[in-house]
Amino acid sequence: MRGFIRRNLPLLTFAVLMAFSSAWAASTFVVTSTAYTSSLRETDSTPFITATGARTRFGIVAVSRDLLPTLPYGSQVRLEDLGSVSGRGRGQFDYLFRNTVFVVEDTMNRRFSWRMDIWMPNRSTALSFGVRRLRVTVLRVGRG
Repeated sequence: MRGFIRRNLPLLTFAVLMAFSSAWAASTFVVTSTAYTSSLRETDSTPFITATGARTRFGIVAVSRDLLPTLPYGSQVRLEDLGSVSGRGRGQFDYLFRNTVFVVEDTMNRRFSWRMDIWMPNRSTALSFGVRRLRVTVLRVGRG
């Protein structure tokens, strides 16, 4: 057995390094995004509690259920505003995103796919956010 390991050590080392580097490499993709608040009209009967049991706060995002395998609960992401879906206002909300690491702690309604919802502290900010395209950079994959 020692002979096998000694002969194949460079190959084994390479395989281990590749496994770790691919696990830690940041992946980036673009999603359609909206914003929500903790009001009964936008949530279920527990508006201040997320799907994981965490309290809502700025930095919490909800993802559509089809994104949960890619971004399981606890995943940490950075967001970049690419503008509204009509192509206007690029970077308008980057001041909110600049120094914030967002955490996936909630899920959206089943009718949505390939979407992300960002929790906002008030309705006026959520309404002005509208429907936007965001570049999502995965910093750490969660506990899924």
